[in-house]
Amino acid sequence: MKAFILDRYGSKVALRAGEVADPEVGEDDVLVQVHAAGVNVLDLKLRNGDFKLLLPYRTPVVLGHDVAGVVVRVGAKVRRFQPGDEVYARPSDHRIGTFAELIAINEADLALKPKNLTMEEAASMPLVGLTAWQALVERGQLQRGQKVFIQAGSGGVGTVAIQLAKHLGAAVATTTGTSNIDLVRGLGADVVVDYKTDDFETKLSGYDLVLHSQDGKALEKSLRVLRPGGRLVSISGPPDPAFASEIGAPWFVKLATRLMSFGTRRRAKARNTTFSFLLMKASGDQLRQIATLIEAGVIRPVVDRVFPFESTNDALTYVEAGRARGKVVIKVK
Repeated sequence: MKAFILDRYGSKVALRAGEVADPEVGEDDVLVQVHAAGVNVLDLKLRNGDFKLLLPYRTPVVLGHDVAGVVVRVGAKVRRFQPGDEVYARPSDHRIGTFAELIAINEADLALKPKNLTMEEAASMPLVGLTAWQALVERGQLQRGQKVFIQAGSGGVGTVAIQLAKHLGAAVATTTGTSNIDLVRGLGADVVVDYKTDDFETKLSGYDLVLHSQDGKALEKSLRVLRPGGRLVSISGPPDPAFASEIGAPWFVKLATRLMSFGTRRRAKARNTTFSFLLMKASGDQLRQIATLIEAGVIRPVVDRVFPFESTNDALTYVEAGRARGKVVIKVK
């Protein structure tokens, strides 16, 4: 099958278009013909080697963490899906590879595609939808009437998280550039800080939860806008010891995460707040819940651009520029 392959780690390294063997299909696996694949910052971080310590992939490897497509074949123990089903998923770590014509996915990580979305729209949702769900619902325990600050509201995670937080009954603040203010307000943001003209730390205070996705400077400021007892969930780092234990990392990785996050954890504790790092996990069950919200009109995808399969490297370059509104998608079939 055709695929885009990472031969070596490195910033600005281009993926190689080539042929690889069709995926092996285990007894719990579903073979999916890829119609569309979402592009994520995580793909860039893996390409650059930023996550080699936490997610050590052996090159050559096919990248890609979002898929929408059609079931071709199912393993002997699969009961939930059958050939012809339209599905979407974020494959689990170490089983990624959606920048290809086919991918085998564990049945537990897969869900039926929302009926009201195109393949391209559906492919934009899994990773960012699961990230928003796990950050706000699981880790953040966001409740009706609380206040949440979602950074980068016009980005892939931000556009979904704003809608989910409003559905949960929270008051939502976000940051974005001048040209995207109307977009994030339309998604439900109550307070919008234009990062080009204002400092969010001077505008926000007393927040119950922060979904952090920016740099270390923004992280320090975000801790200061939380109320005592508030929570900060970071999807951009630094990784913490709890995360290292969760993924069963070796002792030296646990030590590294302890050192990397020590200052942040200390400052959070001093302010009577909590800090945690989140790298979302695959979950077909959560994707089914998200699909229900999408079909009910509670959450809608925001797709910036769709690139043809042969322009996969151009799609990565576009995402790397950091100006995408919502998600960028590759049309494979």
